Amino acid sequence: MHVDPARLKKDFPALDQQVRGKPLIYLDSAATSQKPLCVIQALERFYTHDNANVHRAVHALAERATQAFEDARVKVAKFIGAPEASSVIWTRGTTEAVNLVAYSWARRNLKPGDEIILTEMEHHSNLVPWQMAAQDTGARLRFVPVKDDFTLDRARYRELLSERTKLVAMIWVSNVLGTINPVTEMIREAHTAGARVLLDAAQAVPHMPVNVRDLDCDFLVFSGHKMLGPTGIGVLYGRAEILESMAPFHGGGEMILEVGLEHSTYKAPPHRFEAGTPPIAQAVGLAAAVDYLERLGMNEVFKHEYELATYARQVLENVGGVSVQAPNDIPGGATSFMVEGIHPHDLATILDREGIAIRAGHHCAQPLMRRLGAPATARASFHVYNSKEDVEALAAGIETARKILGVVRQPA
Repeated sequence: MHVDPARLKKDFPALDQQVRGKPLIYLDSAATSQKPLCVIQALERFYTHDNANVHRAVHALAERATQAFEDARVKVAKFIGAPEASSVIWTRGTTEAVNLVAYSWARRNLKPGDEIILTEMEHHSNLVPWQMAAQDTGARLRFVPVKDDFTLDRARYRELLSERTKLVAMIWVSNVLGTINPVTEMIREAHTAGARVLLDAAQAVPHMPVNVRDLDCDFLVFSGHKMLGPTGIGVLYGRAEILESMAPFHGGGEMILEVGLEHSTYKAPPHRFEAGTPPIAQAVGLAAAVDYLERLGMNEVFKHEYELATYARQVLENVGGVSVQAPNDIPGGATSFMVEGIHPHDLATILDREGIAIRAGHHCAQPLMRRLGAPATARASFHVYNSKEDVEALAAGIETARKILGVVRQPA
């Protein structure tokens, strides 16, 4: 199916509004995407018809809730090409998924002298947990530099890999630069060195086809709210044999087989890692989001956003005095930029008066900002409901900001 943003925009109720008297143009999907009506309706149907806790009762509502909850797991597993549904674990989001691996795998497998390889473009969610794990285990963090062309230094990555490397944890698509890293090759190189690989796919799964068997990663993490689904739910995919070897992350109800006063035994994955009441309604909503994306076709979604990001770069560079912080080949859906003479926060504030929502700041990637030599950038990020007209409105909004602030336009 061809992605037609003019038609699809009608599916998203939040986009049918005015902000400060102007039609809303939402360019902040890397932070969180808007939700189609079918997702909202799925949540409403669950709460009004099937609401019950799962796995713990034999009454009709509990049976329906459990079926919907586990069906959602099967659907998400199929969406990412997982070989079995039990390798999909529900979490609160990407952040909790990374922390789960950092606690349940890393702290039991790392020792002093071991090394974790990260990159300079990591989101804080895939950096801070490994800092904490390294402090607790004596492992050392190593970093793949970002080159001046906003891509990773692959030669340096290969130099860093050694018998000391136990884990490579890396972002697939930068939430700042839009850079799509060559993760398939990097995963293969890591495995050759004997390392495990965790892939932060928070900005990948919502925008492109993903198959974990083809990637051959050991762990993959992403969030529901960035892929048209509800907030409060994320996914950890893990290889079955690795998950089987891992201890629980949280203790409590549902993750146990038998509990005594002094000792408990635990269920097999995935339920071993899902203590307490899980995000039931959110899983149902995420399944509806997967259905929506699959109807569009992830190849078509990727094509649309590639074309839109490429167009955005062209338009912004033609504005004059705008520096786009992105590689020349910019297939990712996030485009960061700086306007000469205007602080990103001032720009975002003025654009908001025009009904245009962008992000401004360090984007939870402060080390990358230091590498770029900027405390902050402005960022426009896209999804299926965005169009070239939205990009043109952004360019016009930049000109409006210049006029308001008295900044002279520089030649392109």
